[in-house]
Amino acid sequence: MNTNLEQYKIFRTVARSQSFSKAARELFVSQPAVSQAVANLEESLHAALFVRGARGVTLTPEGRLLYDYVEPALSLLETGEEKLSEMAKLLKGEVKIAAADTISRRYLLPYLRKFHEKHPGIHLHVVNRTSVQSIELLRAGAVDFAFANLPLETDGLLVEPCMEVHDIFAGSARFAHLARRPVSLEQLAAQPLIMLEQTSNSRKLVERHFLEHGVVLQPEIELCSYDLMLDFAGIGLGIACVIREFAGDALSQGGLSEILLADPLPARSIGLCRVANVPMSFAAEEFYRVIREEGLRPA
Repeated sequence: MNTNLEQYKIFRTVARSQSFSKAARELFVSQPAVSQAVANLEESLHAALFVRGARGVTLTPEGRLLYDYVEPALSLLETGEEKLSEMAKLLKGEVKIAAADTISRRYLLPYLRKFHEKHPGIHLHVVNRTSVQSIELLRAGAVDFAFANLPLETDGLLVEPCMEVHDIFAGSARFAHLARRPVSLEQLAAQPLIMLEQTSNSRKLVERHFLEHGVVLQPEIELCSYDLMLDFAGIGLGIACVIREFAGDALSQGGLSEILLADPLPARSIGLCRVANVPMSFAAEEFYRVIREEGLRPA
C-alpha cells in the first residue's frame, strides 16, 4: 500500500463535510493539498471515492465502503491516543504493588494515601503476600513493585533499601523480670514465644540468628498477623518478636517492654524491589518517584 494515515484522515474529513474547501479549513491546510491527497488515495486504491459536483462532493459506492472501515479505525486510533495522553498526564493508569501486611500498613500506607490524593484517577492495586511471594509475583510480571523484608534472594532485580528496622522481643508485665537486664538467647528461647508463621521471611532471619548461636526457636504461638502478635503479647500470652519501629505505640504506652538480648539481632531493611531493564508505565514511574523522594529512609 502506498497510502498513509494522513490521506485517510483527509478522506474522512472530506466525506464528513462533503466539501474540499470545508475540509481544508477544518484541517488547516490548503484546498489544493486536500484535493491532491484525495487524488493520490484514489490512484493508490484504483477507485473513484467521490462524485464531484457544483455543491460539493458525495461518496461513491466504493467510497462509502471504504468510509465504513476508515471511520471506526481512525476513531479507535484517536481513542488510543487520548488514553495514552491521559496516562502521560497521570489522569489514568494503574500501579500494581505486592507487600506483606505489616509493610503495607506500617510503612506504605501514608505514601499510598498521598499518591491517591494527588492522582485519584490512577488505580492502586495492592496485594498482600509474604516477602518471598511478593518477589515471585514481581518476577512473574504480575506487579510493578514488591516491598520485601531484606535480605532475600533478589538476583536480577533492582533493590533499594527503604527503611532500616530492628527485630526485638517484647513482653507484658508478666515478663518484667526479663526486661531488667540483657538475657541470653538460650534464656529467651525457653520462654513462651509468639512469632509470625514460618513462611515469613522476617521470622526466618530471626531463626537464622539464633541457629548461628546454637539455639533453636520453638514458638508456642504462630500467627499471620503482626497486630495479633501485639495483642496476644499485650494480654500476657507470651513474648512477641516484633519490629521496634512498628511497635512504638505498644512500647511507649507501657503495655509492652522490650527484652534486650545479650546477642542482639542485626538490623535489616525493608526494600523496594523492581525488575531491572523493564520500562515502567507513566503511573508506576510517578509512584517510584514519590517513594524515592519521600519514602526511602535508610539509616
